[in-house]
Amino acid sequence: MSHNIPDFTDNELWVVRSTLKERYGKGVEPQFADTEVMLDGDGMAWCPALFWSARGANFVIVKTGTSRYKAYFYFHPEHQLGTGIDHYDDIAECVVSVLQVEADHIRAQKIKTDESQAKDNDSPDKPDTSPLFWGD
Repeated sequence: MSHNIPDFTDNELWVVRSTLKERYGKGVEPQFADTEVMLDGDGMAWCPALFWSARGANFVIVKTGTSRYKAYFYFHPEHQLGTGIDHYDDIAECVVSVLQVEADHIRAQKIKTDESQAKDNDSPDKPDTSPLFWGD
């Protein structure tokens, strides 16, 4: 089966760049890539992707069709994390979701570390569980 998946449009790129600038407080330029993915049982297909790295994490948005996207992030290529949603039909929602899931993941790791250190130190202090996202 032939998959003619269009490249990212100027509007899609603007949404991604704008969201990344809001998230990080500075411009983060996504890189263009191609990746091979399984498309809903239709077999493997080469799809356009956007990739960026920030604060130790790597992010990938894969365009799997016209207005269809998948999102991943990882700290090590062998351990990729997704958003729990198979496909998005809105790129803004896709980008915000992957950024939020990554922030939640970092927050959970920090809480786990804080709890472990508190046990080790017999400290009565509770871990910082305040929300984490924009501007952190």
